Amino acid sequence: MRHRRRYWGVVLAISLGVAGFMLVMTMSRDFKKNFNRDLTLIGGVTIIRMYFEDLPDQRPQWFRPETIAALRHLPGVTDASLVALAGGAQTNWRTRKYYFSLLGVDESFWEVRGFWPLKGQLFGEREVEGRKREVVLGTELARRIFGTQEVEGLYMEIDHDLFRVSGLLGGITDSSLANSAFIPLTTAEDRIPGISLANRLYLRCLTWDDVDRVTAAVPAAVSSHQSADLLRVEVSREGLKRVKHVAWWVEFFIYLALSATLILGGVGIWNVMMAAVRSRTREIGLKKAMGAEDRDILAQFLSEALCLSVGSAILGVALGGLGMEIMASFIGSRPPLDLFLLCLFLGLLFAVFLGVGAGLYPSVQASRMEVVTAIRYE
Repeated sequence: MRHRRRYWGVVLAISLGVAGFMLVMTMSRDFKKNFNRDLTLIGGVTIIRMYFEDLPDQRPQWFRPETIAALRHLPGVTDASLVALAGGAQTNWRTRKYYFSLLGVDESFWEVRGFWPLKGQLFGEREVEGRKREVVLGTELARRIFGTQEVEGLYMEIDHDLFRVSGLLGGITDSSLANSAFIPLTTAEDRIPGISLANRLYLRCLTWDDVDRVTAAVPAAVSSHQSADLLRVEVSREGLKRVKHVAWWVEFFIYLALSATLILGGVGIWNVMMAAVRSRTREIGLKKAMGAEDRDILAQFLSEALCLSVGSAILGVALGGLGMEIMASFIGSRPPLDLFLLCLFLGLLFAVFLGVGAGLYPSVQASRMEVVTAIRYE
């Protein structure tokens, strides 16, 4: 306690290292999951696109409900969205005709593709099951037809049927989708003549690490319920490779920084204990003269090193738990308790090894001192 200032650097290094280790281990999966929700903005690398190729001499195919259910339950898949292309559609507004692309989508389409309501709201399960005549417009299409983005509640005619505009779609980076309209899939099947079969399916993976595994499992999942001869699976390979490359380097530098912090903490313990041995040489000689054994001196200094490392690790666990709570509140997700307890155990176990490893040599040096030399040390 008299020389407590010399310990602050060691305590800070070890506690920050342990706290960083806990945060990376407990929150990296949840953080990666939340980050992947926004990857559509940089290419949609976690989205797998599937469709049945339409050949003139082949019978058309579509995704059956049991097939979609099987794909939704694949490990690493968060959700799936079924889409039907209605092709070109038209509307009349103030004596003018406007042509645009029309898509029939289900209630999961917005979440899978990473879209949000820029104005109004996006139709959901109730509208799809109720076969409502509601439409969501892309921003460019709304501006082209109505001349404004304030379109919520307006009505527009689509192929001789009147639809209510429920909202404006945000998050679109594809200009073709910005010039498209979206109606409930069931409504499109009922009211839009010539609509294609629902033969396009989008899967959103939990993280970019799941994309390859899910892609490999898709053909078997489809084949178990229907023919997969005309199935085509598309993934943004180049974008996925680029994101993985960047993520690998980011994780590498994070773990490198944590390792360097913990190593510096170990070196700090070694230096501090060596300084403690030198400053207490006469104390060691006096204890030995009064009957202390070598193992007693060894145990004393080794226990001091352990107290320093384990105490710092406990402080790091507290900081890591606090940081985890803060991050969980920001991203809206909490890691499982067993993962937190595992990281807590690993952090304390590493602190024990660090204390023993860094404090063993100074402790041995102290235990092997000659009594007379130690007492006469100035």
